[in-house]
Amino acid sequence: MRYIYLTINSALLAIASCCVGFGYIFGNFLTLLLLIPFILVNAVPMPLNRKIPDTRLRVCADGSDLLIEFLPASVISGAAHIAYIIAQGYSVPWLISALTVFFMLALTFWNGILRVYFTSVQLGIKLRVIGVLCGMVPIANIIALVKIIGVTNREVREETEKIKLNESRKNDKICATKYPVLLVHGVFFRDFKYLNYWGRIPSELEKNGAKIYYGNHQSALSVEDSGRELAARIREIVSETGCEKVNIIAHSKGGLDCRCALTHFGAAPYVATLTTINTPHRGCLFADYLLGKVPEQLKNTIAGSYNLALKRLGDSDPDFIAAVTDLTNENCKLFNERTPDSESVYYQSVGSKLNHATDGKFPLNFSYHIVKHFDGENDGLVSETSFPWGNCYKYLKTDGRRGISHGDMIDLNRENIKDFDVREFYVQLVSDLKNNGY
Repeated sequence: MRYIYLTINSALLAIASCCVGFGYIFGNFLTLLLLIPFILVNAVPMPLNRKIPDTRLRVCADGSDLLIEFLPASVISGAAHIAYIIAQGYSVPWLISALTVFFMLALTFWNGILRVYFTSVQLGIKLRVIGVLCGMVPIANIIALVKIIGVTNREVREETEKIKLNESRKNDKICATKYPVLLVHGVFFRDFKYLNYWGRIPSELEKNGAKIYYGNHQSALSVEDSGRELAARIREIVSETGCEKVNIIAHSKGGLDCRCALTHFGAAPYVATLTTINTPHRGCLFADYLLGKVPEQLKNTIAGSYNLALKRLGDSDPDFIAAVTDLTNENCKLFNERTPDSESVYYQSVGSKLNHATDGKFPLNFSYHIVKHFDGENDGLVSETSFPWGNCYKYLKTDGRRGISHGDMIDLNRENIKDFDVREFYVQLVSDLKNNGY
């Protein structure tokens, strides 16, 4: 049915624009009536899209359909004008007609492109820029447009399926764990209200019944200082809510910070489980590289810039050097020796593999090669050998070129990755905690 609508709408756009244009030649003002279906197609490109259960997705779907309809309509209109000039020869009325068709189809194109540019999440900055740069380049603009259509179509389909899935299991509350979930960020990031470190993950968990809290600790401190802050935060949550304990999910350095809070600052009685995500339990070679290879003056300059920026973002006393130093292989080895796990807490860990450096985004596309040279498979920052910790370990991989980076594990880029649904991964992870009595 959808393809029938697309075919009909494309034909209407072509016929309407051509007839309105050729009306100047034939003097048939009745062709202006065809402006009505032209307007209708631009206003409601696909009636079937009214069934999509989300306004943003409906607008995005309409925009994508307009772009699909624009392509064949342009071909048909162009062919009609070429045929006319072959039969009748060039004339001023023909030029007026061609300009009329151009502006009418341009209206359809901009109607579609603005809809997808303002509503799509998956287009990203890169594809948007490519679309702008290639807009006036023949062939390249068609390739870019087809790519934009493909990405937005897939986004609408996947997000609609996700909405329906969550609606179907809404009453089951599969993430309603006995203890609330505490999400703990990694180094150089903070918990902001309107720019969530965990991307779309918290919202997905809440839709399935989870109660979410955040660490709210500073972004760049030593493991010991971060552990102290997190221990205080855990006690605060337990005291204010009466929840007795929390389930911690910690990313990157946050996993070390939480282990420190549990063992050295008395937080273990208030924690049921600790799940570390891509945590460098045995160190991170990128940290060794930064500290060992970068000249002292440059290192201090970088640290000073970071500390200043982090203060402006809310940290009271950030320490870039201390945070990075605690991620080196040697320091993590010493930390592990003096930080035994608590017997009352269930520990588990997760790691992922990035298959290709360029898909890791900066700076992971740079650090990927360094880590791979020394330690093999990695997520762009941490090697596979550094991830495992606790009673259970999961190593996530995909078969395609993309893989799963350090940032992908927290939905940093809000990207839908083929063969890995990060939001559903966390839903199932928390659901397992619930099923195991946590």
